[in-house]
Amino acid sequence: MASSARRSFMTALLVAVITMSSMSMTLAARNLLQTTMPNFPGNIPNLPKPTALPPLPTIPTLPSTQGNNVPQLPTIPSLPQPSATLPPVPSITIPTIPTVPQMNLPPLPATSMPNLPTIPTIIPSIPFISPPSPSGN
Repeated sequence: MASSARRSFMTALLVAVITMSSMSMTLAARNLLQTTMPNFPGNIPNLPKPTALPPLPTIPTLPSTQGNNVPQLPTIPSLPQPSATLPPVPSITIPTIPTVPQMNLPPLPATSMPNLPTIPTIIPSIPFISPPSPSGN
């Protein structure tokens, strides 16, 4: 019973803090919007007028490629051509894989295995972690 009262008190306190903080922010914003611009002493100096940029240099032109002014590329030397007949591929004999002999094992007796413990499927209830019961106890 005490935990539910504490929880509702904390919730109410949180709602009150959020409400008060948002109200103060709203009043501060309204105060800022309603104020007038302050009068600065003297005149605000004007910035100097921007000067014109110097003209960009001209882009040099490349020589034209009209006619046969382009030199010929050197020729790539050719590699010797392989002969038309290739040597025969050597024959490889693959050894046969031996088979595993079949073994007949006798069946295990039913009492030779010890009894293994079973894994529980029901999780135990821990009082301080589990939620409160609906009856309020």
